[in-house]
Amino acid sequence: MSAVRLLCVGVVFTLAGCVGGDDFSDLQAFMDQERARPKGAIEPLPKFQPYEAFTYGAAALRNPFQPPVKIDLASQQKGSKDIKPDEARVRQFLEGFNIETFEMVGTLANQGATFALVRGAGGVHRVKVGDYLGRNHGRVTAIDEVRIEVTEIVPDGEGGWLERPRSLTLNERS
Repeated sequence: MSAVRLLCVGVVFTLAGCVGGDDFSDLQAFMDQERARPKGAIEPLPKFQPYEAFTYGAAALRNPFQPPVKIDLASQQKGSKDIKPDEARVRQFLEGFNIETFEMVGTLANQGATFALVRGAGGVHRVKVGDYLGRNHGRVTAIDEVRIEVTEIVPDGEGGWLERPRSLTLNERS
């Protein structure tokens, strides 16, 4: 029991030492010394440049993620006045989309008729020979198990029109 008694006596003397004195002279001296030091200068806030809005002006240019199209002007085909799209024809639904957005995903055969299945324009669509596909008056000319042949009619830039063959190949991972 004497160890407990000794510990209690030590705690009482420690508390008495903390409470017993009102001598803050060392603290007062430190505060006086700090107040006597020269005050520091605060730097002014930096001047910011006003915000200038950026207007993107390259929206009509070629997509930088697509490979560039090389045009050899010397060997470029000349268009014909005889070839032109039928503007009086009622346009089909799939003509409202770029042909690059479509991918062939399969074929269907039914009583001698062959249909191709293309994915794009929000779903899977069935096309047959003679249907139109893409914005450049592309007409489906042939369908086999792995490919859809399309002939587009595009302007040549000089007032004539060119027939341009395209093909959509079967997407194996679908």
